[in-house]
Amino acid sequence: MSKLYVGSEVGQLRRVLLNRPERALTHLTPSNCHELLFDDVLAVEAAGQEHDAFANTLRQQDVEVLLLHDLLVETLAINEARHWLLETQISDYRYGPTFAKDLRSYLSEMDNEHLATILLGGLAYSELPIHSSSILPSLHRPLDFVIEPLPNHLFTRDTSCWVYGGVSLNPMMKPARQRETNHLRAIYRWHPTFAGQEFIKYFGNEDLHYDNANIEGGDVLVIGNGSVLIGMSERTTAQGIENLAANLFKHQQAKQVIAVQLPKSRACMHLDTVMTHMDVDTFSVYPEVMRNDLATWSLTPNGNGAMQVKSVPSYIKAIEQALNVDQLKIITTGGNNYEAEREQWNDANNVLTVKPGVVIGYERNVYTNEKYDKAGIQVLTIPGNELGRGRGGARCMSCPIERDDI
Repeated sequence: MSKLYVGSEVGQLRRVLLNRPERALTHLTPSNCHELLFDDVLAVEAAGQEHDAFANTLRQQDVEVLLLHDLLVETLAINEARHWLLETQISDYRYGPTFAKDLRSYLSEMDNEHLATILLGGLAYSELPIHSSSILPSLHRPLDFVIEPLPNHLFTRDTSCWVYGGVSLNPMMKPARQRETNHLRAIYRWHPTFAGQEFIKYFGNEDLHYDNANIEGGDVLVIGNGSVLIGMSERTTAQGIENLAANLFKHQQAKQVIAVQLPKSRACMHLDTVMTHMDVDTFSVYPEVMRNDLATWSLTPNGNGAMQVKSVPSYIKAIEQALNVDQLKIITTGGNNYEAEREQWNDANNVLTVKPGVVIGYERNVYTNEKYDKAGIQVLTIPGNELGRGRGGARCMSCPIERDDI
């Protein structure tokens, strides 16, 4: 059996978790998309076809593709997992004890396929055929959601991230995404692919409120050589980084975490929207955001169970030292200032490396792709006219589960 291990961003990718966008997208409307963290409403069928093209491109590169919906259906087939998910996602605190009990009872009659579809894709009050004496239903209109859809599950990168020999089950910043993590907790605990396998759960697997310790996988780059680069963005906090770092060091899975402070803006929601690793010594960077003077810290274990945190002058220098390279090759977003800003918005810098020097990116980012090509990086292009509206590229939409070291 292959090992659950991610040793880098650029080593040969072997197994990856994706989520094909389906029912959740059908619930996106102009009036609710912003609270569901989407900038726009997507054409559902076209988005699905584009996603299939992405999955097939990965398969052609000998990458095994796992689909979240299928894993969830197979996890729900295990009684203990089904019971835990219904109790957790339909909790007494979320719905009040009366309505939670009635709702759980209704959902527990569904087959696994239907239940997975509802948990991922949402349910409106108008679709609920049960009567409950709880106050809650009478306070809602028919089109309000009993179970909010989870369209951001498309971005499997964020909810959990594998770092060397383990996984972080990320406490997400925004309420619209927090329920996603429980699906991954159930899958990693009960699904046959993961149950009984040797891997560490660093963080986020307890039934706790993690307070200010937020972390999302789009900010976590496993650059290799025992180092991890993490962005402090609008979604990842210093508290989240320090908790993850403490557990990486405790389990001796990393020797350094480099933390870099990003501007809090929607255009760079996560580090990987402005910087990705393409080859051992090569990064794509959006220079408007990734300036050389960004505040950067190095976190290392100090040998007695605590860690040393020190400010370092440059994230570039810190990466060069971590990777033992003399000088990083930095490829900036292509085109003039207007084109570069447009292409960064359309995820030109958010590419998924499948092996050193070979990446997957959206075909629409012509200027940047041309620059990558000239720098010797092969770009396997996928359509992204619909998928890109969710503000996430190939890296955002993929959660590597198995990848070689550099």
